[in-house]
Amino acid sequence: MKREIARHVLGDMTACYETDESGKVGLLLCPTALAEKQRADKSAAVDSLVQVKLAGDEYNGAFAPGQTMREGGSVKQLRFREQKVLEDKETNSLRIETRLADERGCEALHRLLWNQGAPYVRMETVFENHSDEPVSLEMLASFSLQGISPWIEGDCHNQIMVHRIRGRWSEEGRLESQTMEELQLETSWTREAVRCERFGSIGSMPVNKYFPFLALEDRENHVFWGAHLESPSSWQMEIYRMDDNIAVDGGLADREFGHWLKRIAPGEAFASPQAIVTVCQTEELDVMAKRLTDAGEEVLASLPELEKELPIIFNEYCTTWGDPSHENILQILDAIKDKGFSYFVIDCGWYKQEGDVWELSMGDYQVSPFLFPEGLEKTVEAIKGAGLRPGIWFEIENAGPASKAYRKNEHFLKRDGVSITTHRRRFWDMRDPWVQDYLEETVIGTLKKYGFGYIKVDYNDDFGIGADGCESQGEALRQNMQATYDFFEKMAKEIPGLIVENCASGGHRLEPGFMKRCSMASFSDAHECVEIPIIAANLHRVILPRQSQIWAVIRETDSLKRMAYSVINTFLGRMCISGDVLHLTPEQWAVLEGGMAFYRKIAPVIAKGQSYHFGSEVKSMRHPEGWQILLRAGEEEAYLTIHTFGGKLPEEIAIDLPQGVPARAEEIFSDTAEEVTIENGKLRYAPKENWKAVAVRLAR
Repeated sequence: MKREIARHVLGDMTACYETDESGKVGLLLCPTALAEKQRADKSAAVDSLVQVKLAGDEYNGAFAPGQTMREGGSVKQLRFREQKVLEDKETNSLRIETRLADERGCEALHRLLWNQGAPYVRMETVFENHSDEPVSLEMLASFSLQGISPWIEGDCHNQIMVHRIRGRWSEEGRLESQTMEELQLETSWTREAVRCERFGSIGSMPVNKYFPFLALEDRENHVFWGAHLESPSSWQMEIYRMDDNIAVDGGLADREFGHWLKRIAPGEAFASPQAIVTVCQTEELDVMAKRLTDAGEEVLASLPELEKELPIIFNEYCTTWGDPSHENILQILDAIKDKGFSYFVIDCGWYKQEGDVWELSMGDYQVSPFLFPEGLEKTVEAIKGAGLRPGIWFEIENAGPASKAYRKNEHFLKRDGVSITTHRRRFWDMRDPWVQDYLEETVIGTLKKYGFGYIKVDYNDDFGIGADGCESQGEALRQNMQATYDFFEKMAKEIPGLIVENCASGGHRLEPGFMKRCSMASFSDAHECVEIPIIAANLHRVILPRQSQIWAVIRETDSLKRMAYSVINTFLGRMCISGDVLHLTPEQWAVLEGGMAFYRKIAPVIAKGQSYHFGSEVKSMRHPEGWQILLRAGEEEAYLTIHTFGGKLPEEIAIDLPQGVPARAEEIFSDTAEEVTIENGKLRYAPKENWKAVAVRLAR
């Protein structure tokens, strides 16, 4: 028989803790408005809020091994001990600590942390070994929720949707929505067989298959549960059931999925990464997703003052293609000065030796004598003289075969005693004190020496499941990536006000842990692709648009229509310009500068607003057909971008604006005069051309 231990109201969310005769504790998170609603009749056992597996303990049965490590012997032995509620009036926060313990001396502390008024909570689990013997963790989840959905009777047939977001190079952010039935997560006819969907990303690029994001939707009651993990390395999420109780959890990728095992000595403890979790009653996935991305707002107070205005970046990569020099940078500066840019980033190649290519040369980071014959001093001086903050590119964690650093075998990550090597990379062991000292000298030292106020940190390959040097390869991976986190923090401490751009071949590190250590991120490497607006709009669900750096690569051969398309793409995040600025016509400059002026007007809404997606189903990101509208709404102002793609277009595009959104067209930007009407909350636009972009600024 289930009984409620406690119920805590957390703004518009309520956390309900319950137990049964087994001593397990389950956690249900529900909208406060529905917390008192009569729960449906369920044939369901309590599913533990702590999911852990110790080596040697029995596995769950019912066809679970190889599919999931949840709900095994380790969980069954943990019983409820106490719950404490700790309030911090100084920070206006609340911490709920639920302690479980077994007879062996193993304890698990589940923490739920809530800041007053926040639309999300953070969760983590701490495993403590109070026994006399070392134990080995094979699995430890950061969070686990049960009871999805408590307002639908039985097995919720055809009422629960699963939303995941996929991540592939230059195709980031694709939404994948499926029913529980499509995932074969219906209960068995006897309710005795495990049903589980375990997914995630394995390796040092945490967004190299899926984003660490999961949402479940109760379509009958319009309730969404959502979670986002902080993890720079292998991670997993799971949807699990045996009976009417649908549960979700997520955390480090376990031993089966991520080759992870962690030895805990007597007296030691180990904490999972944090998860950001929310629940809300809405019909819009976008509304729920914003509640998760709002967690990124926590770091905004610590950003440099200049960042708060979302200044415009110029990056020379698609101008010089890895061949920057003092001479060509001076030419670029002459073309763009007084145009409204704030940052100028020298991208890759500044270090390469004569005859080498940039992607084989990273690691030594000695200024190229043939590209910068007088060093970088004069180049940086010229950038500052043009009124711009200078930035520079590094690939901190790797070395290429053309570098001397590549020969320092003893300091690279190894697997089976051999340096892990991909086609063009070896990977520093970031746990190695020598490596930390070397990077402090070559990276932080370079930033300080020349006065760079901006660093673009790239990462262009993945070393996979892990490395030697720990009790498991997965644990070596986790430790190595934690050391990378630490180096990001060291840079910020050593150089106050430093702007850090997070890049990993574009979007392979768009996870909350990296994002809270950076001002912004390269949203993708799809620099000149027609699918940029699709990717950029998709990313609104997983990172703050103010942190999503979107490139408009301008070519001298571009038509004005194509230029407007590229520039309007950047309205979906942070504007970054690159390309053939040395050879633009006055008409092309007029489009570019008009777009920059429009961007500055909408920057406050990019910084703080609610996004809504409208459009055709995108079946192919490389060959999209149809149309897309992304609406970003603030309190007093809003804007939207309209993009048409290939294929047959409708005679009219019409959407109903969400209630309360500013609905007066204040300004329209495109390459030609366009008519967009709004009457009685309905927006109408008659598309005349494929591959066209239009932006509309809205006011009350």
